[in-house]
Amino acid sequence: METIALKVEPRDTKVKAAVIRKEGRIPCVIYGGDHLEHVSTHINDVKHLIYTPAFKLADVDMGTKNLKCIIKDVQYHPITDNIVHIDFLAIEDGRKVKVEIPVKFRGVSPGVKAGGKLMQTLRKIKIKVDPVNIVDELFIDISELQLGSAVRVKDIDANENLEIMVNEATPVATVEVPRAVKSAAAEEEKAAAAAGEPAAEPAAEA
Repeated sequence: METIALKVEPRDTKVKAAVIRKEGRIPCVIYGGDHLEHVSTHINDVKHLIYTPAFKLADVDMGTKNLKCIIKDVQYHPITDNIVHIDFLAIEDGRKVKVEIPVKFRGVSPGVKAGGKLMQTLRKIKIKVDPVNIVDELFIDISELQLGSAVRVKDIDANENLEIMVNEATPVATVEVPRAVKSAAAEEEKAAAAAGEPAAEPAAEA
């Protein structure tokens, strides 16, 4: 699990957030358990936490103490897309949290080998877990994924310490049948029909 060191500064809640932003800093709140801290940070210090598909923890240095945190919410300006506020959740072993973890693939799909296109429809999975058991990625095996078939949440490799918060029937990835393959199958069906032979059955969906 990658942890990013993050130094923050306490902020006076009487000072307007707009003033803090004009100083080049981002207003933040750290909450969770007994914690409620109003702080600020700089974009250069948090960009490796935010602008990444990977799941990372933050070791937040407040000067007088350090807190292990995750990012719970990021607010962006509707026009400039600049970050205007960040919510951090302080986590502690023994107190479960809900987090979104990236899903990656294992193996090579036979459907892709046959000319299909792998389409990932779900890139992150929400789980509930004790911080001591947090993982930074989940895996799903696609080594038997055929043309026109799908792998679903129920197929994810997850240990008993993780509670998956997404319906198990939700598709994670499918292998689309390309037009060329569909056209070839249609021509085969026509030829078979003309010859009086039964048409080949299409690829079954998982």
